[in-house]
Amino acid sequence: MQQKLALRQGQSLLMTPQLQQAIKLLQMSNLDLSQYVDAEIEANPLLERAPEEDKPKLQNLDEPGPDGTWEPSEGEIAFDTGHALHAAGHALDAPIEDISHGDTGSDMIGTASPMMSHDRQTHLQHTDSSNFYDGESQAYHASTHSGLSLQEHLATQLQMARLNTDDALIASRLIHETGEDGYCRANLEELAESFGTGQETILHILRLCQNFEPTGIMARSVSECLGLQLAERNRLDPAMQTLLENLELVAKQDIAQLMTLCQLGQDDIEDMLAELKTLTPRPGEAFASDISVAIEPDVFVHVLPDTGYAVELNTSTLPRVLMNQVYYSEISTTPLAEADREFISQCAANANWLIKSLNQRAETVLKVCKEIVREQDAFLAQGIAHLRPLTLDKIAKTINVHESTVSRVTANKYMATPRGLFELKYFFTAAISGLGSGAAHSAEAVRFHIKTLIKEEEAENAVLSDDQLVQKLRDLEIDISRRTVAKYREALNIPSSFQRRRQYKSKRAIGLAKNIG
Repeated sequence: MQQKLALRQGQSLLMTPQLQQAIKLLQMSNLDLSQYVDAEIEANPLLERAPEEDKPKLQNLDEPGPDGTWEPSEGEIAFDTGHALHAAGHALDAPIEDISHGDTGSDMIGTASPMMSHDRQTHLQHTDSSNFYDGESQAYHASTHSGLSLQEHLATQLQMARLNTDDALIASRLIHETGEDGYCRANLEELAESFGTGQETILHILRLCQNFEPTGIMARSVSECLGLQLAERNRLDPAMQTLLENLELVAKQDIAQLMTLCQLGQDDIEDMLAELKTLTPRPGEAFASDISVAIEPDVFVHVLPDTGYAVELNTSTLPRVLMNQVYYSEISTTPLAEADREFISQCAANANWLIKSLNQRAETVLKVCKEIVREQDAFLAQGIAHLRPLTLDKIAKTINVHESTVSRVTANKYMATPRGLFELKYFFTAAISGLGSGAAHSAEAVRFHIKTLIKEEEAENAVLSDDQLVQKLRDLEIDISRRTVAKYREALNIPSSFQRRRQYKSKRAIGLAKNIG
């Protein structure tokens, strides 16, 4: 073991500022990219926006060219999928399934027009996923028009409460500890120690704040939130309080157990459950800053008149910049100080690199999206049941780029297709093996099959257990285990077969009672 000096040759990737910028641009959406370009234009005197008339126009499919055919415009790649689509209308006339997949958006686009009007932009709604609450927030319309956040709304009411200085300070802290859903998550014991007072004082001030609007605000649990709303209606009797203390039985629709606990008949329990449905378990949700977020697609996919699809960048949101060569030539011939000349040279280099990076980004996004559409053409034509398993590595090898490049391209970008608006990552799902030598199935398609089978069981009056679902899926040549079926069912927020059977019985009993009445 000894120390010595030696020369060694090696290769390594040097992350230059230009390369870092190219990577950063690649993973931006068109809207984020537009904001970034605006900042660059402000900092670089040689950069300027391209005039609107220089942007390539998107041709509507309803308005074909002079020869009666539709041709892809500039910035667009058209290709033949090589699959049997006998007519362009087949993809549009096929039934469109109710696709529920997180926040990918399930609003369907009814035509293949490459332009999306304002009233057809998909909005992601943050809705209540509970299976027994469907009440609306009481302050929804007021909050959406006033633009106040929940914190500001509560602070305004605190000023009108005319509390003394110490109590107002504690109330402000409680409001600060209230989340966007309207629930107060403050630790009363720690708060009392922090303010040097008793927990009874903190609890008293919290009770005062719970009188603020909307009703149910600053509760510490769902049962307390619903109780505040029922108390305002003068409906919080001992039986209803017992019901609130057993919300897990309410979720399971265990009417028999609720009848025993509340010591009431079935009709009374059903009336109480119906009243619960008129309440809102998240009173602060209407004041959330992201009530409705408009999603602008980065890429359009539309059906060609012959067999195939066309992939097109959304040029309405894609920034186009130019370098002012006339100004650069004039200023280059003007006598300048050394620092000024160096600044102009740096601006020219940055402008050229930015333009090059934007062009390269557009080409890469188009290549990736074209290959996604080529792989998922069966989904576009026939629906989610035909979504194929797909990996980033497969796309990367096909278009000869690194897998990390495909990962960056699919981040924060959306594709508008004839079947709706989807995040690019939606098309990449794990593979579920097929039986024998059958083809593999997409995990998303398997989830769709499970949802469809369970949706049909009530009409057939035959509740399927997880084992029976496994057998049904095997009949569809899907090799899947019971544990995987249970995992997918829970991910879809579908109760177990025991809970579903109880729900169906409850629905039939209610329907029978209404018919007799």
